[in-house]
Amino acid sequence: MSPVYPFDDAATARVVIDDAGTLTGWSEGARRLLGHTADEVVGRPAVRLLAGGAEALPTITGARWDGTVTLRHRDGHTLPVWLLAHHRRPPGDGPGDGPGDWLIVTPLEGGGPRAAEDPLATAALIQSPCAVAVYDERLRLSRVNDAMADVIGLPEERVKGLRITEIGGKTASSELEEHMLDVLTSGTAQDFQVYMRTGGEDAAHAWLARMAPITDAEGRVRGVCLAAHDFTENYLARERLQLVNEASVRIGTTLDVTRTAQELADVCTPALADFVSIDLLDPQEHGGEPPTAITAPIRLRRAAHQSVQEGSPEAVAKPGQPNLYPEHSPQADALVAGRTLVASGRALELWLAWDRTRTKRVEEYGIHSSMAVPIQARGVTLGVAVLTRYRRMDPFTADDVLLAEEVTARAAVCIDNARRFSRERETALALQRSLLPRKLPPTAALEAASRYLPAARAGVGGDWFDVIPLSGMRVAMVVGDVVGHGIQASATMGRLRTAVRTLADIDLAPDELLTHLDDLVVRLSAEAGGEGSPGEVGATCLYAVYDPVSRRCTLARAGHPPPIMIRPGGPPEHVDLPAGPPLGLGGLPFESTELELPEGTVLALYTDGLVENRDRDLDGSQRLLFDALYAPSDSLDETCDRILHAVLPPGGAADDVALLVARTQGLPAEQVATWDIPADPSLVAPIRKQVVEQLDTWNLSEAGFTAELVVSELVTNAIRYGAHPIRLRLIHDAATLICEVSDTNHTAPHLRRAKTWDEGGRGLLLVAQLTQRWGSRHTTDGKTIWAELSLFDEL
Repeated sequence: MSPVYPFDDAATARVVIDDAGTLTGWSEGARRLLGHTADEVVGRPAVRLLAGGAEALPTITGARWDGTVTLRHRDGHTLPVWLLAHHRRPPGDGPGDGPGDWLIVTPLEGGGPRAAEDPLATAALIQSPCAVAVYDERLRLSRVNDAMADVIGLPEERVKGLRITEIGGKTASSELEEHMLDVLTSGTAQDFQVYMRTGGEDAAHAWLARMAPITDAEGRVRGVCLAAHDFTENYLARERLQLVNEASVRIGTTLDVTRTAQELADVCTPALADFVSIDLLDPQEHGGEPPTAITAPIRLRRAAHQSVQEGSPEAVAKPGQPNLYPEHSPQADALVAGRTLVASGRALELWLAWDRTRTKRVEEYGIHSSMAVPIQARGVTLGVAVLTRYRRMDPFTADDVLLAEEVTARAAVCIDNARRFSRERETALALQRSLLPRKLPPTAALEAASRYLPAARAGVGGDWFDVIPLSGMRVAMVVGDVVGHGIQASATMGRLRTAVRTLADIDLAPDELLTHLDDLVVRLSAEAGGEGSPGEVGATCLYAVYDPVSRRCTLARAGHPPPIMIRPGGPPEHVDLPAGPPLGLGGLPFESTELELPEGTVLALYTDGLVENRDRDLDGSQRLLFDALYAPSDSLDETCDRILHAVLPPGGAADDVALLVARTQGLPAEQVATWDIPADPSLVAPIRKQVVEQLDTWNLSEAGFTAELVVSELVTNAIRYGAHPIRLRLIHDAATLICEVSDTNHTAPHLRRAKTWDEGGRGLLLVAQLTQRWGSRHTTDGKTIWAELSLFDEL
């Protein structure tokens, strides 16, 4: 007896034969029929039970067979027996020949004695348009009407006395029998819905099985009445509506082409097909856009696939793999025709004849129907979806085609949106990277490392960073963030970065630089507006200038996160710096802060994308940032990587991230020489001599001639046109010698070309010709004229 079905199985002869023809199951009913015990026949060829041997073996096609064969009894006599056979596959496999077994049954007795019946009631039962079957208290078939016999595909006299699992041979039949057992034991009616193909059907149907107990005059349950109602149209309409609804919810959750293609395959499996493949045209092969005209052969790239079986064993191509589809392949024919094509049977064989591997998969899994649906959106062909069936025995119908086209059309718009977003993102990212420094310039003032990461989902933004060498060995550090994302934000970032470099080149103080930058953002906002509406350009910025000679740093910020500072041996701390308004508000002041930084101080400048996280508060992100900065490391590059790994979420940041980490370096006092210059032109010669002697002390005698000329011109101009006091300063490192002359006159000199008869005006022109670069900067009490000489040119 079965653990589910608690009644005697001896009323049916049941045997199980594997696909090799070996007996693997033998019931008590089979022993009653043929006399053999299970020990005598299990494990032996089933053909030995046939009276005619292998020659009498019937030809079986399909998953169900019935007929009469002559069997040999244990005592030697033969007897004709009507058999009903079901081919069963292991769970997870497809239909057709392959691993599995055959369940073969035959009834040994009828459905039991019948009470006297009312002829009219009997006629009503038999002629009822509703399919009705009556099962006795052993859940064996007692009566069926003509409608149910048509559904089963066998007459009553053949199946009478069999259980429903022996008639149907399906998993659904087992579930149905469990419900019938509940009705029998509880006396309560039940309903059960199932979508399956019965023995009398060419295609699967949806059935509503209504089960009610049959009671005698004393109220005892003596059987179960099963009435089957075909509600296929309602079921399929509901299924299609549910599929369309799922497609609208599940497809297009991201702006990623591959993910969207996978969502399309997932939605269609198994609701519409047993295996779905999505192949897309590769825009890179057509200049970034899908082709306007499609001709075979067509090169497509597998974007996604999905199967009712784990691992998609039916797939020939792997995701990401390109394939060339020739003429008369499903993919090429559908794309060239520009409409959905369906093939089954011989037409499917011809459709796949171009690829032997695909033909073998069709034979292996019993694929019987295929549908190729072009993926089209906004007049552009993006690829093709191919849907196949092998477990579902019904071929694709016209309604299936309409449903596949509707779902694919929804997915096509999402794929096109994702494609356009990816293209814009790549363009913006290329623009962004072209505008950012490829590498930071080496300076004597500090060692620096940087990182830039675009947002994981929001697209490229306007974050930037820069390290700008200034006069006097000083260096500027800047980090900024433009509001918004996309190409416009990247372009605005490029304009602001250029403006910062230009303003830094004229040596503006940090607060003054931000004031000029604010004016620029206000103008950009006005230009971005239209038809009287204001623009929406905005930005934040942090600007710092570090002097390695004085070891002092001046900082100002415009609505930007404050930098983090770690003095040698000290803990990380935020620099106490006035916040300042964001750029673009106009007319509001900015304030600077000056700090003295010991050599080896680490400064971390960053944009808010680093610390702003939806799943973590700002304080938590700041703590992680502090810990990552404080941990010892061999290099600043290692520190940057550790910060990003520790602070950013696993899926990437929601906003752009710009990070600049710098370690200050001081210029030793012995590399700086300073002289106070008297207001006497006759003393220029002794000063030139002192400069040459200082260069000899620094072992820079090769630069003496040029430096002597430059110092002579700058000092002479300061004495002649400047205001006292006047100071000369020489600074050098391994590569550069800097000459600076400062005075208290705020008027800056101008380079001009002297005429032939002019007695002067050639000094600055000479300086410009002899030096690597020169310039002037305003100070709080005047100006400084400076010139740089490359020591490598002198060696």
